[in-house]
Amino acid sequence: MKFGKRLKQQIQATLPEWQDKFLTYKELKKLVRSISSAPLLLSGSTEYGNAEAEFVYLLNNEIDKFNAFFMEQEEDFIIRHKELKQRIEGVIESWGPNGTRPSEKAYTEEMSKVRRDIINFHGEMVLLVNYSNVNYTGLAKILKKYDKRTGRLLRLPFIQKVVEQPFFTTDLISKLVKECEITIDVVFPVNEEQRRVKEATEAIHVAEEGIFRNTVAALMTMQETRRGSSTYSQFSLPPLNLPDSDLVQFLQHNSPIPIL
Repeated sequence: MKFGKRLKQQIQATLPEWQDKFLTYKELKKLVRSISSAPLLLSGSTEYGNAEAEFVYLLNNEIDKFNAFFMEQEEDFIIRHKELKQRIEGVIESWGPNGTRPSEKAYTEEMSKVRRDIINFHGEMVLLVNYSNVNYTGLAKILKKYDKRTGRLLRLPFIQKVVEQPFFTTDLISKLVKECEITIDVVFPVNEEQRRVKEATEAIHVAEEGIFRNTVAALMTMQETRRGSSTYSQFSLPPLNLPDSDLVQFLQHNSPIPIL
């Protein structure tokens, strides 16, 4: 599948408030086409230099957009992660077996709400990692088109700049994703029979929610864009290895299309 079509599908599958934060790939591709097809834009001419400067200016604007959005989401996720940990501690201290007001019913109900919120929170963070991957891939591809059509060598120095940008650095978000998966596995342990019942029940409630469908779509997109192949290059993202956690297995088992 061509990247432009994949990007369009990904934008449609993400959260509505995120849709205008992605790379304007179609517009950039039109600009590359107009620059390469204009007979008067000879390499080295003033006109050519101005056209390339406009292209680079637009790319830098896109990067600024990615960074602003990514850092805003990252800050929000840090706060929400801390709040979820505090909620778990509060439920245990209040309604747990050794709590101030032990209540199996209240404990089960509140923990069920927390688990559901963690799954949604995990999904949003997966979407943000995917946001980083998709936009980086789009930049690499549009720069490849530019170099191929114009004979220039803009991609390498520009990508060297891109990999230093905040939106490309997903280490913190990936760490929070992993911590959510560990929390699910440790705080909400279930045996195999209970797991099947819980997954079936959650699938009924969660499958209708956009965040579940979006998370599955994001995992599939990351798997596709980061799959090792014969065309792998220094500009490619490394293959994606999904963790073997209960939460990821839950997404896999309830996806209509296999993620792996």
